[in-house]
Amino acid sequence: MKIILITVLVITLVGLIVGAGLVATGKKFHVDIDEKEAAVRAELPGNNCGACGYAGCDAMAAAIAKGEAPTNGCPVGGTPVAEKIAEIMGVAPVAVEKRVAFVKCKGSCDVTRNQGNYVGMRDCRSAVMSGMNIAECDYGCLGFGSCQAVCPNDAIKVRNGVALVDENKCVACGLCVKACPKGLIEIVPAANRVRVQCSNKERGPQVKKACEAGCIGCTLCVRQCEFEAISVVNNIAKIDYEKCTQCGKCAEKCPAKVILPPV
Repeated sequence: MKIILITVLVITLVGLIVGAGLVATGKKFHVDIDEKEAAVRAELPGNNCGACGYAGCDAMAAAIAKGEAPTNGCPVGGTPVAEKIAEIMGVAPVAVEKRVAFVKCKGSCDVTRNQGNYVGMRDCRSAVMSGMNIAECDYGCLGFGSCQAVCPNDAIKVRNGVALVDENKCVACGLCVKACPKGLIEIVPAANRVRVQCSNKERGPQVKKACEAGCIGCTLCVRQCEFEAISVVNNIAKIDYEKCTQCGKCAEKCPAKVILPPV
């Protein structure tokens, strides 16, 4: 009986010591909860996609609460979420500019072709890692749908060998951008309709050999622009969306018709 009592006392004493240690540790490492940060985090969609430029929604909420990020910084939540966050932060709401994913490739099966019959996994990353030159255009869309597989909104589909975006469904989360091993997808302002639909950096003759719809870097578009909104970099046209006025003159003069018109 004496041994049992001693055992109980020892266990009780150890429990008290451990409990006291936990309380002391909790006080030492206690972190005050920022109520604004918690409220902002509750409004964010939770995609953790990184489209805002931060590692995830937690990091974005912390930055907004500290005044380091704008209240309209989440492209996925859009204007409704931005308005709620602005109310939490006590500032005037700012609308979110709608942005969408854009595939910089026009290389459908009608204008380009594969060099061989690829029989590996039907996945773009796997195809690239195989080291095989599958398509005539080494810069073009492989059409295996890695981007389509990761889209949570069914906003991107492979049609006739090339990925296409449904801008009505796209929320600019950027997951397709990360999934494309060719780097063909970028997030662009939805209002800017004039876009270059090619990524081939080869010179004109090599481009035309690989794809009938490729940019040949002729600079005709550059000479047409009155606002210095378009330039040719690495043999491919590039548009500065902040300068572009959507006049469409570059699209009209493009011999390859690789620049999309404003309407």
